[in-house]
Amino acid sequence: MKPVASVEGRAIPFGAKNVDTDVIIPARWLKTISREGLGEGAFETVRAQDGNVFDDPEFAGAPILIAGDNFGCGSSREHAAWALLDLGITAVIAPSFSDIFSGNAFKNGILTVELPQEQIDRLMEVAQTDAITIDLDNQTVTTQFQDRFTFDIDPFRKQCLLQGLDEVGLTLERDTAITDYEKTHARQLPWLAKGTEKAA
Repeated sequence: MKPVASVEGRAIPFGAKNVDTDVIIPARWLKTISREGLGEGAFETVRAQDGNVFDDPEFAGAPILIAGDNFGCGSSREHAAWALLDLGITAVIAPSFSDIFSGNAFKNGILTVELPQEQIDRLMEVAQTDAITIDLDNQTVTTQFQDRFTFDIDPFRKQCLLQGLDEVGLTLERDTAITDYEKTHARQLPWLAKGTEKAA
């Protein structure tokens, strides 16, 4: 997982409320176990409409999505996070998120930022023409117009994102302790270690 210290660039001013995971990535795209290529199906029903923000060249490659309240509700499909990443989105700003989506986003290196609706409205306005900066270390969202909004984030999630640590990375950080335990366990219970060798 790539570290996320800051995210800067244009933001897609989507703003829709109660966007469920079926809107983020329709069920027909869930047949794959690959994380690649899902961006093509991301927001498929929205992109079927003329003049949608996702296909507007103005926002091509935008790393930030601004959404409405209760973003990511519905079924608990990790593909929703994969689709956002494949679309190039590494941060989502909204008034609130589904707990399951927020967890899936975090585990895949997507920063979710919760801000009050009035601040979302301001960012939606700025996003029409200018870039936005999210500074995870200082927990701020800023614009070139002197807007500065602070947000809360779980300290554990913050450190994992800053260091680029997913669950595998967290486990590997304890590699020495795990190896020491296995050696001690093999010495104390050699008959179990011997059985493991036979099974291997």
